[in-house]
Amino acid sequence: MKIKSHLFIVIFNVFLNVCYVHSLVEGLYCGVENCYDVLGVTRESSKSAIGKAYRNLAKKLHPDVQGADVSKEEAEKNFRRIATAYEILSDNASREDYDYMVDNPEEMYMHYYRYYRRRTAPNVDIRLILAVCITIISGIQYYSAWDRYETAIKYLTTVQKYRIHATEIAKKEGLFNESTNKKSKDKSKEKEEKEQIIRKVIEEKMDIRGGYSKPDWKQVLWFQLIILPYTIYQYVKWYIIWIYKFNIRKEEYGEEEKLYLIKKHLKLSRLEFDALEDHTREEYLELGLWEKSKALEWKAEKEEELKRELSQSARHKAYRRYLKKGTGRLTFDDS
Repeated sequence: MKIKSHLFIVIFNVFLNVCYVHSLVEGLYCGVENCYDVLGVTRESSKSAIGKAYRNLAKKLHPDVQGADVSKEEAEKNFRRIATAYEILSDNASREDYDYMVDNPEEMYMHYYRYYRRRTAPNVDIRLILAVCITIISGIQYYSAWDRYETAIKYLTTVQKYRIHATEIAKKEGLFNESTNKKSKDKSKEKEEKEQIIRKVIEEKMDIRGGYSKPDWKQVLWFQLIILPYTIYQYVKWYIIWIYKFNIRKEEYGEEEKLYLIKKHLKLSRLEFDALEDHTREEYLELGLWEKSKALEWKAEKEEELKRELSQSARHKAYRRYLKKGTGRLTFDDS
């Protein structure tokens, strides 16, 4: 009976050793060696204790301090062993993955994934990547807004009625007198300065709205993300007040609320609605388009009107004939 019990203990110990060996994989971390044993520390050792053990071993096993009885290749191999063990155990995330592999040897493929994911993934904080991406997007937003604004200004300076109006304003304010009374200036210089004055007047006096309006740094993504909590608070506050005033107390809409409902029913974006002229907004108010039924009816009428105009358009008729003939057919007029 005693022989059987001793035999059972021996077999059980062999089983535990086999399981432990299989929990260490060649090619991962320290290979078939235990990283803690390589540095002579335990699993409960602190980070500072691991660092101290590594420094002590590095002084002894550095290839430069090895004697002649140890070959260069063997010295370098021994030093790589302790360097690899320290690299794994000094990093909290890598040490956690290693401990998980030792405790869960059956998850072989997962260990390979976790190991190579950490080895090959760029060691960059994800917050830094997000910050750089947001900064780039914000820069593109601001540059695009300025580009659209410059395009609008250049176009307006070519429209005759705006040039005449800007010229009259410049004459009233004496801007031309300050720049054109100097005799030393040639014709080209005077023309260039006159164009600059007209452009300046248009920029200051022209009310450009919508997507071509003057850029505002408060509209870029960075600023919008910073004030996002405040924006959410303002929206919740506005929504609660709306429910209380108009759904519970049944108060009449004010002009601001009516314009909001018009924008909502006509499905206009903020930029599209901001681009509307004041007389257009007044017309919408007079038509009572804050009421959904009237807004939908008016929108349907406008769509029908647009269809009738297109049906009478010679260019649209030619386009329809082109579609009927087929887009793959080309004709040439040789006359």
